[in-house]
Parts: sequence; C-alpha cells; structure tokens
Amino acid sequence: MTDRIRRHLESTVYDGPVMVLDLERVRDNYMAFAKALPDTRVFYAVKANPDPGVLNLLAELGSSFDTASVVEIDMALATGVSPDRVSFGNTIKKERDIATAFARGIRLFAVDCEAEVEKIARAAPGSRVFCRILCDGAGAEWPLSRKFGCVPEMAVDVLEHAHRLGLHAYGVSFHVGSQQADTSMWSGALAASAKIFAECAERGFQLSMVNMGGGFPTRYLKDVPAVGQYGSAIFEALREHFGNQIPETIVEPGRGMVGDAGVIQSEVILVSKKTQAEDEIRWVYLDIGKFGGLAETMDEAIRYPIRTPRDGDRMTPCIIAGPTCDSVDVLYEKVPYALPVSLSIGDMVLIEGTGAYTTTYSAVAFNGFPPLRQIVI
Repeated sequence: MTDRIRRHLESTVYDGPVMVLDLERVRDNYMAFAKALPDTRVFYAVKANPDPGVLNLLAELGSSFDTASVVEIDMALATGVSPDRVSFGNTIKKERDIATAFARGIRLFAVDCEAEVEKIARAAPGSRVFCRILCDGAGAEWPLSRKFGCVPEMAVDVLEHAHRLGLHAYGVSFHVGSQQADTSMWSGALAASAKIFAECAERGFQLSMVNMGGGFPTRYLKDVPAVGQYGSAIFEALREHFGNQIPETIVEPGRGMVGDAGVIQSEVILVSKKTQAEDEIRWVYLDIGKFGGLAETMDEAIRYPIRTPRDGDRMTPCIIAGPTCDSVDVLYEKVPYALPVSLSIGDMVLIEGTGAYTTTYSAVAFNGFPPLRQIVI
C-alpha cells in the first residue's frame, strides 16, 4: 500500500471492487530491475497488467514487451515502441496470427517443437526464434505446468530444424515458476542452456541469446529476496556456466514489475456460520472472488495480505469466499485466514499486492458482475 493509493481511496468512493495501481511504484520497480541486471534487456510480460498507462510508462523508461497474442502486440506497439522491442512469446500460435505479427514487423518468436518452427518458417520467414525448455519450478508459489517447453535434449533438434528452414536460431528460454522465492533456481536452467549452446555449435550453428523468463516475486504474506539478490545470483550463474562468453540476456518480469503497485478495495457482503455451534468457523463473503480477478487463489497458491479497518481487534480463523453462485468461488478454506472478530457487513477491506494478474483474470459479466475496475494514478 503506497501513500498515494491510501490518499486516493480515502478521497474517492467506489461502488463495487476496484483495483488502484500506483505508477510511481511501477517506475521504481523498473529501475530496480535495470540496476540489478544492467546488461539484460527487460521484456515486460504484458499479460500481467496491460493497462495503457503501465505500458506507456514502461516504454518511456526503455522496456521492451513480451506478448502472447496479436492483441497484446498491438497494445505494445500502440506505445510507439519499434517492433524490435516486441517478442511473440507464446509457444502456441495460429499460423495466421504469426503472419499478422510478421506484417506488424515482429521478428522474434518463441517455439518449443518442430511443428511451431514450421509455421514460423512459412508465415514469418527469416525471423529469429528461441526454444523454450522445461525446467524445475521447485520453490515457486505458482509453479508452471508442462504445457510450455520441451526437454533440453529436444531443444537442440528444434533449433537445428529452425536453422535448416532458414530461420535465425537465436537462443533458449525458460521459466523457473511464478513467484519464485529461491534465487538459485536460475542456475540449473542456465546450465542446461549452456549445454544447448555447445551442442548447437557442434552442429554448425551459433546461438546468441538466453531468455531467463519471469518468476521475480511480489511480497505477499512472506518476505521475498530483493531484486538485487536475484541479479547477483543470476550473474554468478551466467559466469559459472558460460564463462567469458556470456550471451545476450532477456528477462520477462510481470508480477515483479506491477504486483506490489496495486491494491484492491473490496466490501464485506456477509459474515455468517453454517451451524450454531460456538466453535463453528465463520464465513466472510467479499464482493470480489476468483471470477472477479482473484483467480490466483486457486489451490490457495497465492495468499494476499488483507487489511481491514478493524485490525488490532481479536482475530479468528475465517473462510473467505467471493460473491458468485459458483461453489468453487472460495478463496481460502483449506488454510483459514485470520480476520478480526469484529469484521462486519459493509466494512471495506484492502487486498494488497494485486497489481498483477487480477484485471486480466477478471471474468466478463459472470453472474452479471462487471469486470474488475482499474484506476491508475
């Protein structure tokens, strides 16, 4: 919670949940990345929060953009950046979307199999491609599945296929898992990347770039390392595995760029119990839930800090749920959340660290509830 957000919420009344995002915090976060990894290009992950205010600020600061669709490509280009500052980082693309991106001037594409390479060779000839590899997401609060990437041994064949088809086999990418609290996790992925570089050289073509992905965390209920600690660990791993031939590097922060810049204000709709037993746990229903933007509470992976006007009163474990008529719209039940006993219907609560992956996860009118409103200050 920044002072600017606090003053804004104190002076403005909203009907329904709202996320307020402070651009000054985004600016501070970008400068922290630039200082921690001075020789690495930042490609902001547009999916984290594509608000024009965020994108325009980052473009002005020098950021490039990682995009997952033609719509996001157009959002990035609308800031005025040149196409060489935009990558099409989704490994699952329609061929016609590849062609559209190519027509927009995009020349940097992600792949993880030979079939995707062939689409790019047909629709975006001569472009640069990087192959995403699978890596261990241990230590991440939001681990990634096997949906994206291939095993490192396969990546060499994928990149060689790209080279033979006239594409520029540019490099390797990986993602160590979102909200990654272990700064050492980049080392294993960089070791695998260095091995791929060496094997590609043996086959007669040179790679030049490693995309080290995202994973940089936002502080929720637990302390996390500072960006500078990640920068130091990553540089040491690069030096260990690549020696004096350190490649071009890219990072794709999303949550780490905007997560702590936003706060959601939500209203308590109902406080109730399911039985009359004295020790029955209370249910607290908010006017925002999984479908309103808090999808990352799935499996209770992300536990947001929640502040109330009654903090300091006696606390009690509560189950927190959203407002929709869907039984999965429960935020915290496996591990109940401690809230003040005095919390009442109509109280406003503040859900912190919600600048990333909230507005973009918000459903369009599920149960008639409008998408999460965002105010950028």
